[in-house]
Amino acid sequence: MERSPDARNRLACTKMTGLLCLVVAVCLLAHGASGQKVKVEPEVLSYPGQTVRLRCEFRDAAGVQLTMVTWIYEPKDGERMNIAVFHPNFDPNYPDSPMKGRVSFTPNPPTIDTLTSPSIQIENVRMTDEGKYICEYATYPSGNEQGITYLVMLAKPQNAASIVTVEAGTKKEVVARCDSLNGRPAAKISWVTTAKGNATSVSKAGADNTVSITSEYKLVPTAADNGKDISCVVEHRTQVKPDSFAMKLVVQYAPEVSIVGYDNNWYVGRTNVVLTCQANGNPVPISVIWRAMSGEMPDTVEVKDNQLKVLKVDDAVNTTFVCEVKNRIGVGKDQVTVFVREPKVDPSNAGVVAGAVIGSLLALLLVAALIAVLVTRSRRQQQGYRANGGSDMKTRIFGGGKKASKNGTSGGTGTGANNNGPIYVYNESSSHQGLGEKNNHNPALTIGGRPEGGPTTHSAQDILLSQELDDAERRKFDELEEDERYDHFGGGAPILQLRPHDQDHIMGDYLDDDMESQRDGSVISRTAVYV
Repeated sequence: MERSPDARNRLACTKMTGLLCLVVAVCLLAHGASGQKVKVEPEVLSYPGQTVRLRCEFRDAAGVQLTMVTWIYEPKDGERMNIAVFHPNFDPNYPDSPMKGRVSFTPNPPTIDTLTSPSIQIENVRMTDEGKYICEYATYPSGNEQGITYLVMLAKPQNAASIVTVEAGTKKEVVARCDSLNGRPAAKISWVTTAKGNATSVSKAGADNTVSITSEYKLVPTAADNGKDISCVVEHRTQVKPDSFAMKLVVQYAPEVSIVGYDNNWYVGRTNVVLTCQANGNPVPISVIWRAMSGEMPDTVEVKDNQLKVLKVDDAVNTTFVCEVKNRIGVGKDQVTVFVREPKVDPSNAGVVAGAVIGSLLALLLVAALIAVLVTRSRRQQQGYRANGGSDMKTRIFGGGKKASKNGTSGGTGTGANNNGPIYVYNESSSHQGLGEKNNHNPALTIGGRPEGGPTTHSAQDILLSQELDDAERRKFDELEEDERYDHFGGGAPILQLRPHDQDHIMGDYLDDDMESQRDGSVISRTAVYV
């Protein structure tokens, strides 16, 4: 049994791979092409109204007798029919067909050479002329030989796309439509979008054997789909590149409202806080209304368009504010509850205040320390002055602030002196040392047998004893009531108990044994009596 050429090709390819198989296939195709005696064009494209030429040629007619050639038309859906017949011994014949009157051999009229090249042409071609055209030879002795040409009629479609406005809901709706009308062949339509939906296409036969395609994109519309990009892409054989129609979805929905600006930190006394009512809707909202759940708006609140401004926070704004927004589709609203808090101390201000307080305390302590130093220094200076009243005489003055002269009389008055204080003069020039008291109102009293007016010199013991008497006198004054002090001083100076003259010789020994040193550097008598 002889295998067909296709069977031989398949067998050869099963035995070879790669490039070798390809080479063999090309060789076999070339051999088959060379064996085809009737040469035609596999496909011819044409548009309605044009004149189309279908070529046919018998190759290598040596040894073959060509008897007759016939063109046969076979529509896509229908029966075959002869449309043109040529015999060298007869005139060309054009049987009844849809192409009669529009089909003819070329050249026209045909010649003897037409038998080897019997091409035809069809004028004013129609969409219904599309189909299979067969050029068939009757030969001797090999019989009939033929070649087939496909006539493809093209019609450029009219492409368009549109958006369908819908309202947000729960059912699937057509949101976009794309049409490719009266095209040949049928167009291919696709969609490009981020919206979650699907497309359906419907084809419909048009006039003159054309095809119309309608594609619809469907989804369950939501507010989030409004404004999303969607494109319809139409591909057709007549177009150099696809047609693309970019659009945006239109979904209408009631306003979606949100209030912004509340930070949960509204405290008493805070000023110029603002609440903003933000609303998105399609169509655009037409009204914005603010209200308070507690009733009337507080006096410190100002409302302008979509903003509510509180000039100063107080207990009156401790309420719930509601914002309502309307459009043609419906109403949307949002609310915020305000909690008024007690004023807070700014941590930065608290630090400043604390720093100021601490600084003030430190400053006060510094001032107190400075005052203490000055007072201590002043006291030491006063004590030094009393201990060293003069450079030329060793005299101790109590209370009066006067300096004793060498003759025992008053030599001058010091600043702030009290004239009622006693003056003690110690004489050390005689063999019997003694201490004398001189009152401002009485003659000086001399201890140690030295009369007033005599020359006197003073030792360190005189000065120490004077200091001791001074301190003791001052302590005595502290113990007295204020009225008693004045009485004491009004009656004269304090009286020092004096020893008799016959005991003056023991004064030196007495002073040496009687004095006691203190921590502050002073010396106090153990036995001295002060009145």
